[in-house]
Amino acid sequence: MIWREFIYFAVISLFFWVSGVAAIYLSKKRLLPNIMFIAGVVVFIAFIIKLWVANGHPPLRTMGETRLWYSLFIVIIGYITWLRWSYKWLMGYSTLVSAVFILINILKPEIHSAGLMPALQSPWFIPHVTVYILSYAIMGAATIASIIFLSGKGVKQEALVGVADNLVRIGLGFLLMGMLMGAVWAKEAWGDYWTWDPKEIWAFITAATYLVYIHLRRMTINLKLIMWLIPIAFLFLMITWLGVSYLPSAVNSIHTY
Repeated sequence: MIWREFIYFAVISLFFWVSGVAAIYLSKKRLLPNIMFIAGVVVFIAFIIKLWVANGHPPLRTMGETRLWYSLFIVIIGYITWLRWSYKWLMGYSTLVSAVFILINILKPEIHSAGLMPALQSPWFIPHVTVYILSYAIMGAATIASIIFLSGKGVKQEALVGVADNLVRIGLGFLLMGMLMGAVWAKEAWGDYWTWDPKEIWAFITAATYLVYIHLRRMTINLKLIMWLIPIAFLFLMITWLGVSYLPSAVNSIHTY
């Protein structure tokens, strides 16, 4: 079974990523960290491709499969942020978060049958889920930046706020794209753009909270108070992604596969 091989790919990828973080702190040159991070990404993607071929469809259906993509995307976002703004700590935290999700997948991959139900056999399947998971990863990086800012440790506060702002704006763009794609897909599959499904409601709450943050940042309100909205919104995002399935109202949800 392909998932049994995941631990080998995961350990190798984490070895490269952790070595890359160490190289960032120990070396002034970027060549070695770049090689390490890219090598880890290549190994991780190799497993995704292998799983994709084995399943006969992109591994985006189960919770374990979405965690797989999140583990990859959070490292890539941290890496891009390091390249752009040279924040070593964000790369380190992103790798740590990825490691947590990888460990969860090793212990509980949540394997289901390889087949896709008819509603998921849609051209919207890949872009909708991929854009959502990418937005989750970006918002995760923004949350890390906001928590470091709120802790007041070690980095320039003004620069941290700028990073958080940029990540939230980009992440919200992807989040709204995912919602729009989902609405079009829902219309094709079930005849309605929006049904106030529990997952849809929490997605709306999440997007609205991030939107409130963006608007409040343009006002002269206590900055620390505003920054608390980012981890709060991320909590709502985690409820949308992981928590809704455990709600009693989710029993008849169209998002339960």
